[in-house]
Amino acid sequence: MQTLRRRGAHRVLVLAKQAARREMSVLLASGIRGAVVGATSSTLTRPTTAPASLRAAAELTAREIGVLELVADGRSNKRIGEELGLSALTVKSHLARISRKLGTGDRAELVAISFRAGVLR
Repeated sequence: MQTLRRRGAHRVLVLAKQAARREMSVLLASGIRGAVVGATSSTLTRPTTAPASLRAAAELTAREIGVLELVADGRSNKRIGEELGLSALTVKSHLARISRKLGTGDRAELVAISFRAGVLR
């Protein structure tokens, strides 16, 4: 966790099959922005998706999915634009459209919804 802080990784989402309450507390205290736990539930994790969000994820365009894949890899709008041959403003526009479809503007939550819906693997 200290390595994440040193590198300036402020927006980290943890996906885990299992996690105890104590482990979740340590992660959240270390600066992790959010966590999704599959096998066990914890009061420290907040529900991040509604069924409507999962259905909306299926309606994403190929370009939107491409942008989300790069967001999931931790890239900035500028870097995504460079890789896809787009301006950072166009990437921002794609993310705004994705956000409206999925009902959240949080990048980590967009990625989590997309993973749950099977859009990203």
